Amino acid sequence: MSASNVTGRLLRLNKTQKLSAAGVSAVAAAALSLSLVPGHAEAETEPQALSAAPVVFDSADSKQARAIQDSLIEQHSTAEKLVKAADAAKAEKAAAVKEQAEAKFEKAKKAKAKAHAETESHESASHANRSSARTHMYANNLDGWIRESLDIMHEKGIPGTYEGLHRNIIRESSGNPNAINDWDINAQNGVPSIGLLQIIKPTFDYYHVPGTPHTQYDPVANITASANYAADKYGSIDNVDSAY
Repeated sequence: MSASNVTGRLLRLNKTQKLSAAGVSAVAAAALSLSLVPGHAEAETEPQALSAAPVVFDSADSKQARAIQDSLIEQHSTAEKLVKAADAAKAEKAAAVKEQAEAKFEKAKKAKAKAHAETESHESASHANRSSARTHMYANNLDGWIRESLDIMHEKGIPGTYEGLHRNIIRESSGNPNAINDWDINAQNGVPSIGLLQIIKPTFDYYHVPGTPHTQYDPVANITASANYAADKYGSIDNVDSAY
């Protein structure tokens, strides 16, 4: 290779591939000396042409650009990790809040069920006690039902007299606790009047007196609920002389 060829090749190199001045001189000198060796010179072997590729050195700009790129990649990776960690923490917090809410709901549900069971047990016990008391203290007939109802009404502050209750019971049901009105407007609306004082279920449920059975067919429950309703609407069952 001639010195002119080496020089021409160096001129074609781009900026990032240029050799240092010392490297270029060394390579050119070596190539020139090999090309000028006489053909008849004594040598053990024929001279070999250079085959190594030129060494390329990265410029300062290239190194800086690569460093910036590596830094950006690292920052992006770190940002992704932070976002994932934040999302995971948010999801974990939401799951914890949901779990606490569900636990609170279950606790309230159990407390409500327990309270309901205790109330039912208390009412059952009261009913059993009243049934027992009725057997021993009150006759199981209209007179006994009215007298027991009057005692409960007095205890609960519900006005009414024996005469007022008896008079309205006879007019409404003739003293039959199982009497049902199946023809009036209430019956047509699906809520027939039932029992001694012919009370409909919505009214019975609203004015039911605690401690008595929750059924319109029970004589004492029917009388006390009806008397409670009459007291609210008319001042007392004694003031009722017709359908109410």
